[in-house]
Amino acid sequence: MAARIPWLRVAVGVVVAAVAIGLPFNNEAETVQVFSQVLYLAIAAMGLNLLTGYNGQVSIGHGAFFGVGAFTSAILVVDHGWYIEATIPVAALAAAALGVLVGFPALRVKGLYLALVTLGLAVLFPSVVKKFVEGPGGVPLLQPKRSQVASLIPALADDQYQYFVCLGIMVVLFALAASLVRSRAGRAMIAVQDQEVAASTVSINMAQVKVASFAISAAYAGVAGSLSVLVNRVADGSNPLIYFQYSIEFLIAVVIGGAATLTGPFLGAALLVTIRRRFEGTEAMAPALLGGALIAAVFLMPDGIVGLYRRVSAKVLARRSGSPQAPDPAADPGVDLAKSH
Repeated sequence: MAARIPWLRVAVGVVVAAVAIGLPFNNEAETVQVFSQVLYLAIAAMGLNLLTGYNGQVSIGHGAFFGVGAFTSAILVVDHGWYIEATIPVAALAAAALGVLVGFPALRVKGLYLALVTLGLAVLFPSVVKKFVEGPGGVPLLQPKRSQVASLIPALADDQYQYFVCLGIMVVLFALAASLVRSRAGRAMIAVQDQEVAASTVSINMAQVKVASFAISAAYAGVAGSLSVLVNRVADGSNPLIYFQYSIEFLIAVVIGGAATLTGPFLGAALLVTIRRRFEGTEAMAPALLGGALIAAVFLMPDGIVGLYRRVSAKVLARRSGSPQAPDPAADPGVDLAKSH
């Protein structure tokens, strides 16, 4: 029997793709920049999601990996004249290398202790940058020239070009994440989270899986940091708390969107940037609202936005059929593989 084509999903996918392509042509440059920020934050959140959501290793230090990516790209562009597009894979490798260095000590600790180790990394990173990076006036801040992050496609304005670069890379990295969690390596990651002892009895190399998860997750954050330089034209190490703040924001995006889902990090990043922009200029309100959003999400949406969507869909289907129906993980593009095992 021929497989049924999920026409509804195909239609939704076509509409989403059309909207995504049309956004930069129907909005002001400043708004397009905000859309680009959502895209690179979603990439960083997806990296953290692979590590924490699927593999069960808690990290609140991903801001440091993000910073490594940002400063790697900024140094190569400002000091060595590279095209910023060429620095993106280098930034990913640099962040992945740091992820491996952090991953080995993490083999000995887990849970809250691992969270504290990664927290120390985020707090320490600005001090390291201050020691080795010296921008104008001795400030650890690098700012490429506008021409160094300009569009390489004459038909596109700079903001449109930056948006499409972010969009293209996000689509590729999300597709790779979807492929990873469905692969044998992805099932090993999930098994380590669910039943560590049982996983070790079926020849899963625990150390290899955990360190590889850290490296992949860090590479995603490094790519996001590199894209932040493309979009914002700055790598800033002057604020000692900025990378700790990034770490918390990535975690909030994962929790609000839905951990161990494929669409959750994007939805969480979009909501995060919306709150931040809505209360921009009110320094006291934005962090308070982010904290309030996190508390509300934990109480009202314990599985995040994606989990809420599944529960509502299950209730609607149950009313139509007249019988109770369990939530269907496959009804959403972000299939919750971790929780289906």
